[in-house]
Amino acid sequence: MKIDLTDTTAGDINKALVQGRRAIGTPAVGMVLTLVIVTDEENAYDALKAANDASREHPSRTLVVIKRVSRSPRDRTSSRLDAEVRVGADAGTGETVVLRLYGEVADHADSVVLPLLLPDAPVVVWWPVNAPLDPAKDPLGALAQRRVTDTYAAEQPVRELSARAAAYTPGDTDLSWTRITPWRSMLAAALDQVVCEVKTVEVEGEEFNPSCELLAMWLADRLDVPVKRSLSSGPGLTAVRMDTDCGPIVLDRADGSLATLSIEGQPARAVALKRRETAELIAEELRRLDPDDTYASALRYGVERLNTVPEQSVQEQSAQEPVAEPEPEEEAAKAPAKKAAAKTAKKAPARKAAAK
Repeated sequence: MKIDLTDTTAGDINKALVQGRRAIGTPAVGMVLTLVIVTDEENAYDALKAANDASREHPSRTLVVIKRVSRSPRDRTSSRLDAEVRVGADAGTGETVVLRLYGEVADHADSVVLPLLLPDAPVVVWWPVNAPLDPAKDPLGALAQRRVTDTYAAEQPVRELSARAAAYTPGDTDLSWTRITPWRSMLAAALDQVVCEVKTVEVEGEEFNPSCELLAMWLADRLDVPVKRSLSSGPGLTAVRMDTDCGPIVLDRADGSLATLSIEGQPARAVALKRRETAELIAEELRRLDPDDTYASALRYGVERLNTVPEQSVQEQSAQEPVAEPEPEEEAAKAPAKKAAAKTAKKAPARKAAAK
């Protein structure tokens, strides 16, 4: 069921939600959270479809905030709020309200959203595109316990990671981090099967893919070893190679769906590592509403520290290097000086005796 409201208010939207629930015979509210999606008109359909699919696992009230850009100066001065209320089969297992903000009201989206939040329920804000550099200081982000961004949608993903690290606040997360959950689980399981020390790691993937950088930073942060970031034609992450003192451990996924795990002394195994849809990613993020300390630690490691050797490794390498022996030519040049020093040492006792 859909109810269209033009030039409306938050009070009228709440009345339409109650009216829609009564019309379809479900007056009880059984939703567990409020999901606020901040997007543009171009990406609203895909984001809403992913949220509706995720609502099968997490029944929620979904508020889609679309800030419409006014074309003329006269339209920019006039404020208007249009809404589309969806309940029943048109809204998955929850409720959906599509909010279109015009004029000055677009600068006060938090005032529009606040009366529509479910009482005593967590709030999650998701920016599919054009996320603020500091989500926690955004007016809408300040309403939420969990703030979800997607660095993959940024123009410069690697630089965006550095900005996210500088502005990180507990509760922030990124779908680029969620995409590598199966990789992290598989690599951790592979290391649990061997008793070896990891020396170096190489993460291979397509360029401008923040998931590759995040996986490399996670490995470098957890293993405290040098991690090299190399490029491939993709899709996405293609391989992780770990050099250990027991032999190499390789997780290779060339086609984007089926990977091969190779451990020294064990037969190679096929592993399902398909690239997941956005609905699966957002559903995973909605399962936990507490701060992700592992993500924070990996993010703060820093992209600039990849492809470098830690200072501790440099010191250990210097301590293990043997002292270079002098060349034969240098020994020949020092020989006359050594003979003169020996003669002086022999004459010294005779001079002391004469002095007495």
